[in-house]
Amino acid sequence: MVAAGRRYRYVGPADVRASVGDSPEGWPIRSSVDLVAYLAAADPRDRDEPFTYVIDPGGTLRLAPRRSEHVACAGGGEVLGAGEIAFTGERDGWLVTEVSNQATGYCPDPTSWAAVADALDRAGIGRPEEFTAAIVFRRCLDCGERNVVRDDDYICALCGAELPEDVEPRLTARPPTDQRSR
Repeated sequence: MVAAGRRYRYVGPADVRASVGDSPEGWPIRSSVDLVAYLAAADPRDRDEPFTYVIDPGGTLRLAPRRSEHVACAGGGEVLGAGEIAFTGERDGWLVTEVSNQATGYCPDPTSWAAVADALDRAGIGRPEEFTAAIVFRRCLDCGERNVVRDDDYICALCGAELPEDVEPRLTARPPTDQRSR
């Protein structure tokens, strides 16, 4: 089954994508048993901080250590969601304690929560009602830089231009060929 939802392609630096070409994909989590197996195999130091995650095009949650690149976790392909996630063991199973869409290589918008929630629900892992930290990304239409929008401040951190407030041009714009200095 292929999950519904917007697909995000990798928009990060090409050298990062090239550097992880031989890295393994993230560990698929389709059930709480898969999560237990992943955590048992993980380096104990990695269990103390959030993990890198992606939701693959089939709707499966994939995990990797936090310092992993999202593009490696995704096997270089498109995703339905990406960010960082943390878990805790509860009496009745596993629970997500933190989850964000913080993935600058894919820049998923907050609406990607639907794919994340669906993957967690199908795996039987408890979750919050929404991202515990939702991030808004925009690409500057003037210089092409990817930006994190903070406090509703839609100003490019690189060139100072206004960022688009609507979602559509958020990452589809390309840098202009005329690189005027500001």
